[in-house]
Amino acid sequence: MQQPFESVWTRPPRTAKSPTLSRGQIVRAAMELLDAEGVDALSMRRLGAKLGSGATSLYWHVANKDELLELVMDEVYGEVPLPDPELSGWQDAAVRFAYGLREALLKHPWAIPLISTRPSIGPNAMRLSTRMAATFEQAGFTGMTLDYASTALLSHVLGAITPEIAWRTMAARSGLSDEELATALHQTVHRAAHDHPELLERHGRYTAQDRDVVHAVSFDFGLTCLLDGMKVRLEHDAPPTAPSQKSRRT
Repeated sequence: MQQPFESVWTRPPRTAKSPTLSRGQIVRAAMELLDAEGVDALSMRRLGAKLGSGATSLYWHVANKDELLELVMDEVYGEVPLPDPELSGWQDAAVRFAYGLREALLKHPWAIPLISTRPSIGPNAMRLSTRMAATFEQAGFTGMTLDYASTALLSHVLGAITPEIAWRTMAARSGLSDEELATALHQTVHRAAHDHPELLERHGRYTAQDRDVVHAVSFDFGLTCLLDGMKVRLEHDAPPTAPSQKSRRT
């Protein structure tokens, strides 16, 4: 019976027959191609040409493109730092996780659509997941709420980074500067939202703003609110402290 899902991480490693090529080389070359041109440009044929080898040689190390994408995704997770919450405290560790993942995804924007279509079960992803769980466990989350806290942090990073990457991609494709693109976009919004003056006023505030700064401040604002909310939730759910002997006598 065929399994509903198969992964490179659940199959035995393929026996390599090429003495001049390794799986590590293939993964690094694939990431270079993805960084330069995106997922649509990646094919086993193009990757083989980049490595000066035929596509057949790649199949000795990687069964197919899906396996390759799982491998490169785990390399992205491997770039995220693993802070120790026992040394820095849970909130500082969570901040470093969030910013580390943000930096890795900005460096490898092609990874965003892959996260939702492939399981994160490689060794780097497992280490990251385990350390994040330890971080929120130290904070005081238990059971399912521990997983909810980790998911909330990841959701913030992905939700904040997706429009930032979309903006950068649109700017690169248009050939316009950030200011030129913002002006053009505002003109389009002005035509579409003429019945909503309050929206136009808010949108106009961003026309002359540095987009990188706006995105960074927005990311930090959301992350701070999220962690502050978690702290309040922990305090609210904490069991009441038993009164001391002195207060009972009083």
